Amino acid sequence: MRVLLFTGKGGVGKTTAAAATATLAARRGHKTLVVSTDTAHSLSDAFDVPPSAEPAEIAPGLFLQQVDTQKAVERSWGDLRGYALGVLAELGLDEITSEEITVLPGAEEVMALLELREQARTGRWDVIVVDCAPTAETLRLLALPEALDWHVNRLLPIGRRVVRAFGPVLRRVAGVSMPEDEVISAGERFHRGLMDVRALLAGDDASVRLVLTPESVVVAEARRTLTSLSLYGYRVDGVIANRVFPAEGADEWRRAWVDAQAARMAEVEHSFAPLPIYTVPYLPAEPVGAEQLAAVGERLYGDADPFAPPEAEPPLRVVPAGEDYELLLDLPFASREEVDLARKADELIVTARSYRRVLALPGVLARRTVGAASLRDGTLRVRFETGGPAAD
Repeated sequence: MRVLLFTGKGGVGKTTAAAATATLAARRGHKTLVVSTDTAHSLSDAFDVPPSAEPAEIAPGLFLQQVDTQKAVERSWGDLRGYALGVLAELGLDEITSEEITVLPGAEEVMALLELREQARTGRWDVIVVDCAPTAETLRLLALPEALDWHVNRLLPIGRRVVRAFGPVLRRVAGVSMPEDEVISAGERFHRGLMDVRALLAGDDASVRLVLTPESVVVAEARRTLTSLSLYGYRVDGVIANRVFPAEGADEWRRAWVDAQAARMAEVEHSFAPLPIYTVPYLPAEPVGAEQLAAVGERLYGDADPFAPPEAEPPLRVVPAGEDYELLLDLPFASREEVDLARKADELIVTARSYRRVLALPGVLARRTVGAASLRDGTLRVRFETGGPAAD
């Protein structure tokens, strides 16, 4: 099963690119599901069909789903939220305030990811296309499973011991109920679900496609997004340049745009090589409906197979180096001044610009000392030498 995620700066046409790709997949014989993690939910508008909470066939072999986040929240977050509401009521907060406090931040996007996992587990689909939120929201969302994993692995075991040992005492002293085992278990299920999502989206059959328009600000953000996606271990297998003015028949006004875009496209080709660059011309009208989106998909990919497994190596990998090992992490476009590295026990903390990732080191590395680290040709190289773990 192939999983394709589309993201980009707001307004660049990522929904159109995702919808066109999904339509093309179905027309090439792949049973395809297209879903959205964007709260704007414009996919159904792009296809000019009613939204559906369950996968609904909108063209032969093409299914659309708009996740019912209210039901999904109740299913995945219900026990935890119910406990939180009970505690707040015991503390004297009114019902309306308690409801507002217990709304899960980013719930719609998170629940869409969990629903994506459920659909992937059915085995029904050859291709799943995900129309993601704009880049900033997408990066926060894709970083969430691993960040939550770090906290859960440390806090949940302690929480269970505290509840068993001190629950009755804390109930009498603090005047609030401690969570029962089923509440903690619900938290663990929620955590496992997000980690399954992480494994799916960072796996060998998943990749991200960056959508941009040939404008300086947009290209600069796409470069930063590629760095951040690589930091978190997600493959990027292509760049889609949308709304490119054709040079033929351009009048004086459009010629200025053609020249400006040509300069930006040269920058895109140079910056993102060797990733394939797919282009969509500035169309005379907005493509709406399966027929028009299929035409966009054909122009976008031509004779290429956009559904083949990604050929690029994963951004994070460990390779032998004589008697030692090297951890390689791709950080394209990052400079030495923007990257920071720290070792803490069996964890490696990597910061690139404003994003940070805490890597739990495998045993073969955790038992070794960091001997050297360098950033060369867009790849962070950390050498682990024989010996005990380095100090903090």
